[in-house]
Amino acid sequence: MIPLRVDIIRMRAAVITVLLILANTLAFFYELTLSPKAGSKFIFTFGLTPSHVELFFTGHGTSLGPTILPLFTSMFLHGGWMHLLGNMLFLWVFGGSVEEALGHFQYLIFYFICGIGSAVVHTAFNWGSKIPTVGASGAISGIMGAFIVLYPRSRVTTLIPALFLFFTIRIPAFLMLGYWFFIQFFSGVASLGMTDQGGVAWWAHVGGFLLGALLVVGERTKRRTAAYG
Repeated sequence: MIPLRVDIIRMRAAVITVLLILANTLAFFYELTLSPKAGSKFIFTFGLTPSHVELFFTGHGTSLGPTILPLFTSMFLHGGWMHLLGNMLFLWVFGGSVEEALGHFQYLIFYFICGIGSAVVHTAFNWGSKIPTVGASGAISGIMGAFIVLYPRSRVTTLIPALFLFFTIRIPAFLMLGYWFFIQFFSGVASLGMTDQGGVAWWAHVGGFLLGALLVVGERTKRRTAAYG
């Protein structure tokens, strides 16, 4: 299922969402300028590698800066065009509405908290892995978690591929995003016990989603209180 738009009318421009998309895109274009060898070194330096964190905490790794910095930098890197475009589509569809609910500055802080928090969860579930992880999906999962709390009954126009045919359907957010979370969670459970497996960072998605949902519970309560006077 590919989300295309939500039926929420925004009153303010999604300035931070656009800037985040721009930052991710520029970072990816920079990656494209690197040679294969330099690109690999770049990803291993600024991508999140759980084994580096393990080495640091066991006293055999590098200093704190190079170990902690990838928790932030990894969320601006991507492994290919489809990885980038998929993440940016989800960010665009769901980010603007969450940004309007939280306000620009609070939304930016929220984004970074979800991104870093999801990276911590990924590291915990992949302790010792030597495979670097990149992508904004953990932070974007936080936005999706916030969206399902703030706008559970809003409709998401979704593209459904069926063999060689494509059609759109308007799905309530709690169903569309709930199904998405279900897939991430059970795929994460299925991956437990596997070592150094590349692919999707399932637990980063799960952690980001739950963290994003929890962070906006207070905002949801405040909005409901205001609505009922």
